[in-house]
Amino acid sequence: MMNRMRFFYVKFIFAICMSMTWSGYAQEKSKQPNIVFIVCDDLGYGEVQALAPETSKIKTPSIDQLTREGMVFTDAHSGSAVCTPTRYGIMTGRYSWRTKLQRGVVQGFAPNLIKEDRPTIANFLKDQGYHTALIGKWHLNFQYIDPVTKTAIEKKSKKHLPPVGATIPDGPINRGFDYYHGFHHAKDMKAVIENDKVILYDDEINMLPRLTTKSVDYINQQAKNKDGKPFFLYVPLGSPHTPILPSKEWQGKSGMGDYADFVMQTDATVGTITDALEANGLTENTLVIFTSDNGTSKAADIEGLAAQGHIVSAGYRGSKSDLWDGGHRVPFIVKWPSKVKPNSTNDDLICLTDIFATFSEITAVPVPSKAGEDSVSFLPALQGEAINSTRAGVIHHSITGHFAYRLGKWKLLLAKGSGGWSSPRERESADMPKAQLYDMENDPAETENLYTKRPEIAEQLLKQLELDIKTGRSTKGEFSENDVDKIVLWKTKPKRKKSKN
Repeated sequence: MMNRMRFFYVKFIFAICMSMTWSGYAQEKSKQPNIVFIVCDDLGYGEVQALAPETSKIKTPSIDQLTREGMVFTDAHSGSAVCTPTRYGIMTGRYSWRTKLQRGVVQGFAPNLIKEDRPTIANFLKDQGYHTALIGKWHLNFQYIDPVTKTAIEKKSKKHLPPVGATIPDGPINRGFDYYHGFHHAKDMKAVIENDKVILYDDEINMLPRLTTKSVDYINQQAKNKDGKPFFLYVPLGSPHTPILPSKEWQGKSGMGDYADFVMQTDATVGTITDALEANGLTENTLVIFTSDNGTSKAADIEGLAAQGHIVSAGYRGSKSDLWDGGHRVPFIVKWPSKVKPNSTNDDLICLTDIFATFSEITAVPVPSKAGEDSVSFLPALQGEAINSTRAGVIHHSITGHFAYRLGKWKLLLAKGSGGWSSPRERESADMPKAQLYDMENDPAETENLYTKRPEIAEQLLKQLELDIKTGRSTKGEFSENDVDKIVLWKTKPKRKKSKN
């Protein structure tokens, strides 16, 4: 009898201990932070007043507030100087030139650029118990299936829109998101999509207010959920990219034209989203990241803004599309109360491909095998510590597919000119050296080309770039093949010698 009582006593104590263990585990899991990741479209480093107070003339009070409440990374770069490649890098932690997309951007009405079996930040976080949502611009391709014929719709012209009711078999909800509301890219902005279906047509001027409202609605909904799940809200805005259409209440607010008005309205959206977190008591346990996909577009009338004292790239050379830093050095601000020191800065070199590894370290779950090949966690930097990187440097890429490599203070550009839309373009640079080398510590504006003066540095960076391409990854880990057999390193063809005959 005594032995039997001991058995039940031990069993009872064991059950209590297990209950406490699982309860503690559940509490620990519930402590995972919510994540709100806002990505503007074509917002240069110099657009934010707090980042360039002397040369930024457009008011950005909400983003400025984030800089006071969080950490500013002063040397952060998008994975490319244009949209699609950067978004691929964000989602996968991998440079997009490892895929078939070697230059330019995608146009929609085509299979998803992200292969179905490739891990993304969305399905990774979903596996860790997160509810995942994307509210905004996708621009990584997906197909539309005709609601009547049930066949894939081909794009017939630049203005061709998918019909209302068309379904999407390979969109964001097939790449890890539980919820999607938005559009594919700027030229298809009228076609509003929810989850896997085109639900209506709407004027482009209504898209930014729509995304703002939907983001707030999502936060409100998640705040009411009792399941204890953390959430990941990815908000890739379509502004201030073209079409530049500030809403009526914002028109004329800046006194500097439509583009400046649109930037102000975009800033207000950021404030509305962070206010929703505060109103729902979610601020303390929410990690907020704010950034942009590349530099400012020439459609903003860069020269006209400069005439009014506003320098979109804060003195860095170039703009959207270019290999120079104005093309890909972007605002990057992280707010995480009790984790990140307010009003702090970090000068480490990071890339938007680093999001994947950072989320991995935050959740204490390793990046899946053969995933995040170009991703390094910057979580230590948020905690005031050194980043432990197995990557030598960061690779830059222009709209025309030209490469650049940044290692420490040195930057090598495999282009004679901008590699993009800024002058001089490649065809305007016939008599210039075949490449460019800059000391970014002493010459951040990239004015003195040291390529012929420091050939040993140029050769060192070129060899590292070649290695990062050949091994299918720029970080330490299992070999991973590129999706294409040949990646052309030098895009500018050498000048042909004239025949003497």
